[in-house]
Amino acid sequence: MFEKIRIKEHMEVADANGQHIGTVDEVMDDDRIKLTRSDSDDNMHHFLPLDAVEKIDDNRIYLKAGTKIPLGVN
Repeated sequence: MFEKIRIKEHMEVADANGQHIGTVDEVMDDDRIKLTRSDSDDNMHHFLPLDAVEKIDDNRIYLKAGTKIPLGVN
């Protein structure tokens, strides 16, 4: 398990296969990761639950296999 304080602004978010999903804008108080708008097709913020994180490796967050990626995220 990891500590959410390890997740920082501008970290890359990748799926379980290492494919780029987005970039962290901030970690919300309700345990969601807010992604930057610049990584979305619809220019909106999208959110991922903190419990979808499998691991953190250096400056990259890997999501668990099967995590539902929000529509509009590249």
